[in-house]
Amino acid sequence: MSDTCDLSNKDCVPCRGGVAPLDAAEAEALLAQLDGWRIDGVNLVKRLEFKGFAKATYHANLAAFLGDREGHHPDISFGWGYCQVVFTTHEAGGLTENDFICAAKFDRMCAGS
Repeated sequence: MSDTCDLSNKDCVPCRGGVAPLDAAEAEALLAQLDGWRIDGVNLVKRLEFKGFAKATYHANLAAFLGDREGHHPDISFGWGYCQVVFTTHEAGGLTENDFICAAKFDRMCAGS
């Protein structure tokens, strides 16, 4: 895994339409900078597992807070023992750098938890 510092220090750029999604090679290069994320079609997905409900809820709240702060909102599902965060850029119909930036920022927020 590469240092996520570069991605996590960037800001999301609001999509204004006409944004092309990353091609597979670009997406894979950015994915290599993240830990525990995977590409599933047009989604960037991370599933976290815990031994209870509280930590899953805390991580879901972190993802929601991040999405609101960045203006780039993930799909979040959680329950007893898990939290799943999914980023995609609906406007582009696929993955953009914004998805990887938010994933890196989420990882930074979760570090040590």
